[in-house]
Amino acid sequence: MRQWPQRQHLEGSDAVTATTRTIKGGDALDARKFRNALGCFATGVAVVTARIGESDPFGITVNSFSSVSLDPPLILWCLDKGSDTLAAFAQATHFTVNVLREDHREISSRLAQKGDHKLDEIEIVERRSGAPALRDVLAHFECETEARHDAGDHVIMVGRVLR
Repeated sequence: MRQWPQRQHLEGSDAVTATTRTIKGGDALDARKFRNALGCFATGVAVVTARIGESDPFGITVNSFSSVSLDPPLILWCLDKGSDTLAAFAQATHFTVNVLREDHREISSRLAQKGDHKLDEIEIVERRSGAPALRDVLAHFECETEARHDAGDHVIMVGRVLR
């Protein structure tokens, strides 16, 4: 059986092994080092979009997107509990995860900021579920909200992929 390494060393890096357990010697995990270590993992950027009833569609930039299951098809993304979109996504029964292209930096930057998360002046495609999709993205996953899980300072949003 393969033994997985306990620690990771990155030359010239301040990174530490990503763990929430107390480090040997009783020192608590340094939040900055933890974040730096996580930053070593390359991720894509996605925008999650939704609409509640007849309201204006809204979206937020996320980099915590992952597949969960093929059968049934499930994905997840994480939302900071301090996000000004938390209440809206807590009400949303459907959402769309839009995988951005490199030339979508302006959209990504805009929707990563606190404040206005409306999709004004962003081309969208209306989806059957009511959760809009961004036009001309690499991929999009139209989802029904399957579950929400409390996880520290974030909420894990699980979606069942419809289309």
